[in-house]
Amino acid sequence: MTHQFPSLSPEQKKELSDIAQKIVAPGKGILAADESTGTMGKRLQKINVENTEENRRCFRELLFSTDPSISNCIGGVILFHETLYQKSDSGKLFPQVIKDKGIVVGIKVDKGTAGLNGTDGETTTQGLDGLSERCAQYKKDGCDFAKWRCVLKISDSCPSALSIAENANVLARYASICQQNGLVPIVEPEILPDGDHDLQRCQYATEKVLAAVYKALSDHHVYLEGTLLKPNMVTAGHSCTTKYTPQQVAMATVTALLRTVPAAVPGEFQAVCSHCSVSFHAACYIPLSFAGICFLSGGQSEEEASLNLNAINQVPLKRPWKLSFSYGRALQASALAAWLGKAENKKAAQEAFCSRAKVSLIIRE
Repeated sequence: MTHQFPSLSPEQKKELSDIAQKIVAPGKGILAADESTGTMGKRLQKINVENTEENRRCFRELLFSTDPSISNCIGGVILFHETLYQKSDSGKLFPQVIKDKGIVVGIKVDKGTAGLNGTDGETTTQGLDGLSERCAQYKKDGCDFAKWRCVLKISDSCPSALSIAENANVLARYASICQQNGLVPIVEPEILPDGDHDLQRCQYATEKVLAAVYKALSDHHVYLEGTLLKPNMVTAGHSCTTKYTPQQVAMATVTALLRTVPAAVPGEFQAVCSHCSVSFHAACYIPLSFAGICFLSGGQSEEEASLNLNAINQVPLKRPWKLSFSYGRALQASALAAWLGKAENKKAAQEAFCSRAKVSLIIRE
């Protein structure tokens, strides 16, 4: 963005923009394989598999060694720290396995949530201390983007003004640090689907949160074309008695985005010169285009997540961004169920994973 003291060179901006565009190239989304050890344990428990490092490695190896055609559907993979340094059965580091398929490697960099004193159980996210050093190392180790998740909730008193402001500022600070180290930041302000709130209440909260996030990103001089947004879809709470159609979810979601998320005008150019601040040279022009929005599945089933994403991409409203997915459970559940921790089920599990990824691709096209 344009401001008095530019923090990124034209070359840095171009690198960030190119990475972001590659991740959300037409028809592609993100595989979120960044579950923490505890979260992965819950997934394995459901199929009666022990939560050991080797079992976690085996399942990730299953996903990453899938047929190279998976790159037609997956543009980026988010890894957990442990996974970044694990190897495939052939002895190759996972980041290289992924890159060999033409897929961009990302890394989860936050360190979990912490309570906000004086609120109704609201939280902020930890991990800013030492983040620049970690990002620099991750860049050296093969990562080109990062993920940071903030969690908000809806209740009679939530999300509070404090929670919205605190989480927006944390996300902006994280994004700025990532870009300084050559990593495209995924900005993830997730509003949990817990509760009995209706669709309109979720839309209202989503708009408030996203507006605050983009105000903070602007304040911190974050280069928007070198970012990705990972928001919740606008859905009713799990306990809401009213059931909404995918078309209603889509209309509420896209309306909330249009009211809050900036988008650069396609075809417009920003004059940036690395040699002087007065003259502008054609070689220094950088095309403006907002990279993309990759929805999280937010507790939805695989089918629900696909149907809602399909409706979002068909809603009769202006959609100036690339609208895609960043799914974890919604891409992996079928593969886990097919695998069951058994080596002889590896092929069947890979086929289930490919099938789910391709469904997301076909529906969005």
